[in-house]
Amino acid sequence: QVQLVESGGGLVQPGGSLRLSCAASGSIVSTYAMGWFRQAPGKEREFVAAITWSENSTYYADSVKGRFTISRDNAKNTVYLQMNSLKPADTAVYYCNVRVGLTTKYDYWGQGTQVTVSS
Repeated sequence: QVQLVESGGGLVQPGGSLRLSCAASGSIVSTYAMGWFRQAPGKEREFVAAITWSENSTYYADSVKGRFTISRDNAKNTVYLQMNSLKPADTAVYYCNVRVGLTTKYDYWGQGTQVTVSS
């Protein structure tokens, strides 16, 4: 019932920028937070950034703090990830995440978008 569509991935040079978008559609009753995870080849999926819907609180992984900025459009259930000063280590498939629920949380995932940082 819930669909997440990511866009904005691609190839960029080190030091460059990309902006990812994630639009959520379907019967989302209560959005607790939206965010981004990423997974590089041979590595586990790791947390990147998240933003809560009710409090507008943001959270970042140490590896991206100061370089990435997450923002939201509550009316459209859309989250953005502005990525600046990109490094080759940022190369990964980026997945959009929506966490719903109140006391009990449930996660929905997008299909992912490839980000490649290379010269």
